[in-house]
Amino acid sequence: MKKNVVDSSGWLEYFADAKNADFFAPAIENPADLIVPSVSILEVFKHVLRQRSEKEAFESIECMLQGTVVDLTIEISLSAAKLGALHKLPLADSIIFATGLAYEAIIWSQDDDFNGLPQVKYIRKK
Repeated sequence: MKKNVVDSSGWLEYFADAKNADFFAPAIENPADLIVPSVSILEVFKHVLRQRSEKEAFESIECMLQGTVVDLTIEISLSAAKLGALHKLPLADSIIFATGLAYEAIIWSQDDDFNGLPQVKYIRKK
């Protein structure tokens, strides 16, 4: 089975049960095939903490921890730097993209920075 990586905007969309939540559900609700870059945990926790509460932020992270968390390694860091420069990606997006490629995963996103990149399943934010 192909592995999946959901970028931070996808996690937030899912947790908020927003308009594109159903798009991300198949990847998120299949934790056996889910790769979670550690930078996504940082981004989601920070966002939920600012918008809601610490309790809800920890609940979000609990869900994310059901997948396989991948720490930022030297190899992924160097790949992210190259990919970020090549595709003009912000730092976190380049790490998420590099992690997905390292695991030959499908990267699920609604972030315009990912639109048109290889191995990305993209939906426009509604």
